[in-house]
Amino acid sequence: MLTKEEMPACPVATTVSLIGSKWKLLIIRNLLARPWRFNELKRDLAGISQKVLTDSLRSLESDGIITRTVYPEVPPRVEYALSELGESMRPIIHSMEVWGIAYQKTMSNT
Repeated sequence: MLTKEEMPACPVATTVSLIGSKWKLLIIRNLLARPWRFNELKRDLAGISQKVLTDSLRSLESDGIITRTVYPEVPPRVEYALSELGESMRPIIHSMEVWGIAYQKTMSNT
């Protein structure tokens, strides 16, 4: 998690630094629906490498946006879910979806 001193002065830049990568946004999009396991995310996010997925999940967890739950089973089951902070991003992602739909419609009419 960024310290107050490490955060950019601009609030938009702060948000972009936390979720600004393509993969982080798509991971959050998926987790808005339900908790996911690592391999489910890997299969659903076509083109993401194992390393990038691992790094993105670790970063999102470190920043408090997602939680990682390990279940004491054999083999161990690990699920990723949005934290309360991550859930607070729901309106942001929804606004992006609405804007994207409108843009797609505009572009298909030209």
